[in-house]
Amino acid sequence: MKFNPAIALERVHHLGEHNGVNQAVNDSATFAFENGEAMTACFHGELEGAFLYSRHWNPSTYSLAKALAAMENTEAAWVTGSGMAAITNVILQLCSAGDHIVASRTVYGGSYAFMKNYLPKFNIEVTFVDTTNLAEVENALQKNTKMVYTETMNNPMLQIADIPSLSKLTKQQNIKLVVDNTFTPLIFSPAVLGADIVVYSMTKFINGKNDTTAGAICANEEFINSLLDLNDGTSMLLGGVLDSYRASNIQKNLYTLPIRMKQHSNNAAYLSKRFNDMGLKSIYPGLEDNPYHQIMKDTMNEKYGFGGMIAIDLNTAERASKFMAMMQEEGVGYLAVSLGYFRTLFSNSGKSTSSEVPEEDQKKMGLSEGLVRFSVGLDEDIEDTFQTIEKCFKAV
Repeated sequence: MKFNPAIALERVHHLGEHNGVNQAVNDSATFAFENGEAMTACFHGELEGAFLYSRHWNPSTYSLAKALAAMENTEAAWVTGSGMAAITNVILQLCSAGDHIVASRTVYGGSYAFMKNYLPKFNIEVTFVDTTNLAEVENALQKNTKMVYTETMNNPMLQIADIPSLSKLTKQQNIKLVVDNTFTPLIFSPAVLGADIVVYSMTKFINGKNDTTAGAICANEEFINSLLDLNDGTSMLLGGVLDSYRASNIQKNLYTLPIRMKQHSNNAAYLSKRFNDMGLKSIYPGLEDNPYHQIMKDTMNEKYGFGGMIAIDLNTAERASKFMAMMQEEGVGYLAVSLGYFRTLFSNSGKSTSSEVPEEDQKKMGLSEGLVRFSVGLDEDIEDTFQTIEKCFKAV
């Protein structure tokens, strides 16, 4: 039977304290022990079911991590205070001075900036390539390459990585494959497809409310335990833990994710077809003429659709700005960064979420200065939304 992430998620839900249907919010930063021997054992990782300090684990973050691990079909998970915390913790745990990374040229601007501008401080080199081109990835590998980093659906061009093929390549050379699945939770199960580590900004679709920042790392127990080692664990020592209250809220929101992803996908698919009908070419991998349609279809969990992200090209940044301002005025949604919200969000990627990427590299990505990225919301009447967008487009 094919892995179903939603069913796996459902099977880990269990009653909280005093038989509450939700997990209790843990309000403790530190935890007491019956005796000194027990505390010492906990410090050495030898005491099962005990909590030490909330920078390490607490019942709220542990419960969310178990749910995420089930959803991703990994042995374990760890939750952080932001998506960037998850990404940077993984990179710094895997890589040391003198190591090398092969990374997608087309990634979230914050990820690009960290690898391009920050990692050189630690003498960690990064080669940026088109990770949808396997030959380009292979040619970039070096003897000191420790990881290949990609996004399943990349930001903002919505290209689809061939995770099984990348996994085959990296496993042959004992290199870790790290996949950011922020755009496509449930739609893709990267660990099932061969990724070693899966990272998320839970700020986006997983939480779905845009009321907090949060991140997640899903991997095997060995790697998660290494992150939390008291002596040299990156997550433990850098301290980017997620707050208990937020962890509890995200876990409750997690169980509506299957319904939300289907509606995001249905609405995005509808808009992409209507855009094409009016002669406005949209970038959406759900369209049969999209160059990444088949690889997505071959590797996705189809019942959740092709995702809630669309991009269209207005050719110039000035025109894109007028178009977005008018859409906001007309009630389509909000001119704002981020994604996965229940209202539609739109932004000019080259001037916002990808602005950290130099213009020369934006051109290599194929990123037009007029590209408008949509995170399509949960609109009930998507035809009415389309008509409003069409009106705005014609006005500019």
